[in-house]
Amino acid sequence: MPTRPTALKPAHIALAVAVTATWGVNFVIIEVGLDHFPPLLFSALRFALAAVPAIFFVRRPKVAVKWILAVGLVLGGVKFGLLHIGMKAGMPAGLSSLVLQVQSVFTAVFAAVVLRERPTRVKLLGMALALAGIGVAAAARGGLSGGATAFALVIAAAAAWGLSNVFTRKAAPDALLGWMVWVSAVPVLPLLALSLIVEGPSADLAALRAIDLPGVGALGYAAALSTLFGFGAWGFLLSRYEATSVAPFSLLVPVFGMTSAWLFLGEEVSAMSLTAAALVIAGVALGVVRTGGREVLPGKETALASTNTR
Repeated sequence: MPTRPTALKPAHIALAVAVTATWGVNFVIIEVGLDHFPPLLFSALRFALAAVPAIFFVRRPKVAVKWILAVGLVLGGVKFGLLHIGMKAGMPAGLSSLVLQVQSVFTAVFAAVVLRERPTRVKLLGMALALAGIGVAAAARGGLSGGATAFALVIAAAAAWGLSNVFTRKAAPDALLGWMVWVSAVPVLPLLALSLIVEGPSADLAALRAIDLPGVGALGYAAALSTLFGFGAWGFLLSRYEATSVAPFSLLVPVFGMTSAWLFLGEEVSAMSLTAAALVIAGVALGVVRTGGREVLPGKETALASTNTR
């Protein structure tokens, strides 16, 4: 099997940056969506728009159905449900885009337990840096005064994402776009059911009756751009280059997330926030470096574990 090139062409570098920008800005879009829909309903609708039409045109990946169901429920249902609830509860968009990157730590922990993988010293250092960054981020929130619950929900979302990464490693899907489309179809009905139970039929119906252009735009962006374009382009890049050449671009997601939240939502970017961002990004970056001529994480899964941050 021929080796894939490591150096991306200029056009493909631009594409990778465009994808990460799309994913970073999506945290601002989520804020817009949560102004129009209850969080669980918004989660269900974005996945319904992204997956239900596409599932008729994208073949099912060659994996066991149990893994599609498991990842769909954990990633689509738990991770995104908790993320949206946490952001609705007050977790800022920019900080959410950063804190979610701690998924790399959870992925390593779950991989050690489930897959018996032993993290290298470099990866342990990266985990320590990322956790230190999360601690600084918490301190930047004033010791989480009044925001501990929202912060904890996003941390829990990162943990769910880490678990789904390990499940994905076990499944070993052959096509990233097809995998994400089919996985995204799984949580639609469970999220709708939870929304009816937790948020209530009256709240859901009121949101649907009051839907307007910004609400439709938020759903369209999350479904079409963040999911279909994002994963389609990411899968294209992964099919042509080594994963360790593509994965580091995902570190731009919190950069775009925090910058767009500052520009469009007026979120403060303090010195402590920048310090937290630097520590987390440096820690995650150590997860995709090569040590002793081999990757710290398996190639394709490294890049896949870096995606779906939105």
